[in-house]
Amino acid sequence: MQQILESVSYCHQHSVVHRDLKPENLLLASKAKGAAVKLADFGLAIEVQGEQQAWYGFAGTPGYLSPEVLRKDPYGKPVDIWACGVILYILLVGYPPFWDEDQHRLYAQIKAGAYDYPSPEWDTVTPEAKNLINSMLTVNPAKRITAGDALKHPWICQRERVASVVHRQETVDCLKKFNARRKLKGAILTTMLATRNFSSNVVAGANGSQGSNPGSGRSLINKKNDGIKESTDSSTTVEDEDSKVTFSIAPLDSKNKLAAKVTNHVLRRKQEIIKLTEQLIAAITSGDYDGYTKFVDPQLTCFEPEAFGNLIEGMEFHKFYFDNVLAKNSKAVNTSILNPHVHLLGEDAACIAYIRLTQYIDKNGLPKTMQSEETRVWQRRDDSKWQNVHFHRSGAPSAPAK
Repeated sequence: MQQILESVSYCHQHSVVHRDLKPENLLLASKAKGAAVKLADFGLAIEVQGEQQAWYGFAGTPGYLSPEVLRKDPYGKPVDIWACGVILYILLVGYPPFWDEDQHRLYAQIKAGAYDYPSPEWDTVTPEAKNLINSMLTVNPAKRITAGDALKHPWICQRERVASVVHRQETVDCLKKFNARRKLKGAILTTMLATRNFSSNVVAGANGSQGSNPGSGRSLINKKNDGIKESTDSSTTVEDEDSKVTFSIAPLDSKNKLAAKVTNHVLRRKQEIIKLTEQLIAAITSGDYDGYTKFVDPQLTCFEPEAFGNLIEGMEFHKFYFDNVLAKNSKAVNTSILNPHVHLLGEDAACIAYIRLTQYIDKNGLPKTMQSEETRVWQRRDDSKWQNVHFHRSGAPSAPAK
């Protein structure tokens, strides 16, 4: 991996972005142990102006495309680092972090950064290796590690100290299966190509007097001038944003396991947001201002009925209620969150909407219930800590009156 990063760093220092990094484009100089690794196939490479980001077209291989390319945002050198993260993931366990038979679902996974480290394959992989992968597979290209910084990462420059010494025979076996599937798919594509050409020639012979074009029929494999490079690799390289045809082979024998892995990742993230919201509301209910501040941004913005439609920013407005209402409220209070709905906004933000039901005993000793509709926006900071940055509530007050 160090040699790959050194090659990418050299390209980037000379303002060249490869755009199609994948295992199939990594070659060994010889069969000798420790042979040098070389980058191949610069057919999609572009020259950029320093760190400038621009739209250079939709190009690359589906499983290795970065989120910014899929969003058709301006991009640059970070797209190669994303591909390096995918390659490192594959080298460690033998299958890719993103996979789905359906291209749209595959792209959705990539744009959301929906990957994880399932057992048992990742149990013996060091935290440093996972940290490097996380740094490479950061959805926001501005926060993604550079090739130069990746070479300084402990897992690269201090590998004798931090790299795992466990013999990863399972990974070797997985890579063999992955390579076998690649070769099988190459044979399938070659057969399909030959069949297409044979059928086209037959049609041309039968309709020669009509001047038919043997290549004009719609086929599963587009010609090079249609925007897709004909390939026998494990996935087809896309070079045209209008191209719809791609091929991918499911790594290993458990495509359902990989699909479940992505689903579980999303579910865990949503459960995390729900849990944080419950803890925040528990702090409000108990009048714990210090606990409350651990969950909210100091510049929290909010719309609440008590503010009469005004946007409030900061903590002073809330601290007043903690000091004068919540902290002095001795009534038994029980708060429930009903019908929580979480919408993930990439890897570093989420929005949750829910109904908040508050049960309490009034001054006459009678049980009462209040209901409010609330929405909270959460954002994950650089230290991986989630904070509530915006809050909207309609309906009842935040706490029952004394």
